[in-house]
Amino acid sequence: MRSVPRWALLSSGCAPVLLAGGWTVAALLEGPVYDPATQTISVLGAYGAAGFWVMTGAFLGLGVCHLLTAGGLRAAALAGRVALGGGGAVALVVALLPVSSSGGSLVHGSVVAVGFTLLAMWPVLAADRSGTAPWGLRPVPSIVVTVLMGTGAGWFLVEMYRHGAIGVAERLVTCIQSLWPLVVVASCLCHSDNDGHPT
Repeated sequence: MRSVPRWALLSSGCAPVLLAGGWTVAALLEGPVYDPATQTISVLGAYGAAGFWVMTGAFLGLGVCHLLTAGGLRAAALAGRVALGGGGAVALVVALLPVSSSGGSLVHGSVVAVGFTLLAMWPVLAADRSGTAPWGLRPVPSIVVTVLMGTGAGWFLVEMYRHGAIGVAERLVTCIQSLWPLVVVASCLCHSDNDGHPT
């Protein structure tokens, strides 16, 4: 198994911190007019929003983190690394194509949908079926996480249709998507350490 550099732990660990930290600070700047349960994260990054620059920076940082992690996660299958890197690239595009202050955008929504799909599929695409893979790259956990992300995305669509808890559903999915690379990297490093292989 190819080793994973220890710096990938930093890039993968920063991703969820940047995302959750970004939406927390941006929501505080926005004040009581923003409802995190029923409004999306994209609202915080909309033109004219009080937290526009905070969320833009968080999206950019998230994208860079995913790209770096994809580059360092050499133990994963190439297709999964490409999907993770693609998800990172989409986060950069999301930062550059914010929604307008007047409402949603078809282009922005389409880009977000592509990002959701790539980040939901990367665990399955990255899986190693050799039987000696680290826990985070084994088929069963990879399938379970992909199904969980897909279910969360489905819940998000239902809530969007119902005008319900869109923000809650979106945050659940994005939390899982931003945390899973860290879990995979940590499992690869633990696996290498246990085998006595240098990283």
